[in-house]
Amino acid sequence: MQTYGYIRVSSIDQNEDRQILAMQELHIAKENLFIDKQSGKDFDRPNYQELVNRLNEGDLLYIKSIDRLGRNYEEIQNQWRILTKEKGVDIVILDMELLDTRREKNLLGTFIADLVLQVLSFVAQSERENIRKRQEEGIIAAKIRGVRFGRPEKELPDNFGELVKQWEHRNIKTADIVNLCNMSRSAFYAKLKEYKILHRK
Repeated sequence: MQTYGYIRVSSIDQNEDRQILAMQELHIAKENLFIDKQSGKDFDRPNYQELVNRLNEGDLLYIKSIDRLGRNYEEIQNQWRILTKEKGVDIVILDMELLDTRREKNLLGTFIADLVLQVLSFVAQSERENIRKRQEEGIIAAKIRGVRFGRPEKELPDNFGELVKQWEHRNIKTADIVNLCNMSRSAFYAKLKEYKILHRK
């Protein structure tokens, strides 16, 4: 029997130290610790797939929290089924003592573990959806307050109005005015539209 640990952070910007520390306290061999730093979009993760391929019946897998198994209710349930039913692996979810398949390997124990799993995976998906909703609401609120997202806009030259007049009278070519304003053609036409709206008589 081998003991393994799986760690996932949802993007390369997140820190996995908290999960690694929990695995180190369990004295899991370094070569049996698998870490993915990728989006939770799908399970096409090289280290997770390598881990699943290495697991054998009777092996023990530690995971910090249930949401490391998937991004939604269906994925968590599916991965749990593959690991416990198809691979015959025992799983311990460190953040939830009830999710330890080594305990109560009778019908009642299996029923309790499956029931807890369903509840927790549903909660994990609901919380993820709530976070996304709060982020969207925060962005909308920020936009209403005038906060701008994305690249900062290029400032117009002080003589933009005079340049536009010369361009409209064909004294300056489009390529020239774009270079003088240090912007792309599309950006120039967008700024021109805004300028005309602001200076409409």
